[in-house]
Amino acid sequence: MLRFLTAGESHGPSLTVIVEGLPAGLPITEEEVGEELARRRLGFGRGPRMRFERDVLRLTGGIRHGRTLGSPVAIEILNSEWPKWETEMSAAPGTPAKRLSTPRPGHADLVGMQKYAFDDARDVLERASARETAARVVAGALAKALIRRIGVSVVSHVVRIGDVAAPSDARPGPEDLATVDASEVRCFDPSSAEEMVREIKAAAKEGDSLGGIVEVIAYGVPVGLGSYVHWDRKMDGLLAGALMSIQAVKAVEIGDGMAQAAQRGSQAHDAIARDEEARRTGGFVRRSDHAGGLEGGMTSGAPLIAKAAMKPLATLNRPVLETVDVATGESTVSFKERTDVTAVPALGVVAEAMMAVVIAGEALRKFGGDSLEEFERNHANYVDHLGSTASSARPA
Repeated sequence: MLRFLTAGESHGPSLTVIVEGLPAGLPITEEEVGEELARRRLGFGRGPRMRFERDVLRLTGGIRHGRTLGSPVAIEILNSEWPKWETEMSAAPGTPAKRLSTPRPGHADLVGMQKYAFDDARDVLERASARETAARVVAGALAKALIRRIGVSVVSHVVRIGDVAAPSDARPGPEDLATVDASEVRCFDPSSAEEMVREIKAAAKEGDSLGGIVEVIAYGVPVGLGSYVHWDRKMDGLLAGALMSIQAVKAVEIGDGMAQAAQRGSQAHDAIARDEEARRTGGFVRRSDHAGGLEGGMTSGAPLIAKAAMKPLATLNRPVLETVDVATGESTVSFKERTDVTAVPALGVVAEAMMAVVIAGEALRKFGGDSLEEFERNHANYVDHLGSTASSARPA
């Protein structure tokens, strides 16, 4: 029901995202989307590119006078550095000034070269680069704008960088996003944030990189998004796939997934109770949220919670990883592109975008509507039905 496609290379003239499936009448402004993109540049440990990179937007289709038209929305993110790369990345026939033949371990370089029969790693890395996530954040901004209309908000925070982990009970609420963004590392726990900064400084001094974990949470998600009927419509799978698709993410956890593997059933599951005031969830509440807001492939109405683990970045400021020069066959070390010490704080913003896209897609599947008014009306009717069910189920 909602899909997006991105195009463009890291040092190309622009990135483009096309989002299909949004209803007509959704208010969208360039400023709103730009604010989300600016959040992607946050975080201690980012490289110098984040300081001078500016995301200039051009809304080229699907929006008129600040509202969606129901047609595909196309937005371009212009590359402020394009003049420096216009010759090397030109689409016109020619040859590169320099071929990169020493692929980086842990990156897409070598396998991409083998798959597409390239002799230049730049043909791979330009598209494999995490710069592509800027286009995802744009798609996520549109998805967030839609799901806000039905009371859903998405926040993220960093829970680990390297060896430093924040307490598991330090979890932001829907009103805490500005507080998280104000942190140098987007960590909700101030003392853990200070330790994370020290960890990043230590890795930077050694020319190394760090990975970590972010937690992304959606509040106000309607009951019943997803499906238990078909394997490819289970919300768990859709969300895990979306998060795993982010560059450098190597693991995804829903709720307390890993810990539950070591627990007994009496500990692991969320007890159900009656609460007539909880009309949005049909008069039922969960005593806990170990399941991360998902049961049987469907949303339960509890907060939707997932964690995404990012590996350390493959490009190091002190290249020491052994590789092979594919042109000569000789052993050497990998080349160095501009890089960050860590991109974990930015990962949270991208994870928000991907979760919002999944929720928006399933909300559109559930409630439908060619216009925003119809979408909102269908959602309201569903919630009213759940509320009336809650009242009728009152015990005698």
